Amino acid sequence: MIAGLGIDVIEVDRIAEKLSKETGLRELIFSANEIAYCESKASKFEHYAARFAAKEAFFKALGTGWLSGTSFNEIEIINNSEGKPELAFAGSTSKIISAMEFTNISVSLSHVKSIASAVVIIEK
Repeated sequence: MIAGLGIDVIEVDRIAEKLSKETGLRELIFSANEIAYCESKASKFEHYAARFAAKEAFFKALGTGWLSGTSFNEIEIINNSEGKPELAFAGSTSKIISAMEFTNISVSLSHVKSIASAVVIIEK
C-alpha cells in the first residue's frame, strides 16, 4: 500500500550557484559517494540537483518535511547493478527510517540542462 508520494523540481543553476559559493555545503547535503559520483560527470550539477530533489521528495513523501535527527548527507542516492537509482540510509537517519517499517521506497530521477526533478513513493 502506498504510504506517501513526494515530488520535487529544482533549477540546476540554483544548485550550481550554492555549491560553488558556500564552502562545506556540498558535504552537508551529499554523501562522500554521491560527491564522487557527481564530480565524475561532465554535467555534474545536473546530477547534484537530481539527488537534492530526491532527498526533498523523500521528506515530502514522509509527509513530515525534514525530520529532527536526520541528515541530508545520510540519505544517499545509489545506483543498483542495473543503474536504477535507489535510496540508502546511514547513521541516525537509518535508525529513524528503519523504525518506520517501510516495505519499499522507489525513486525516479530526471534532469536536463536547466531542471532536475525526482519522485519518491513510499510503501508500507
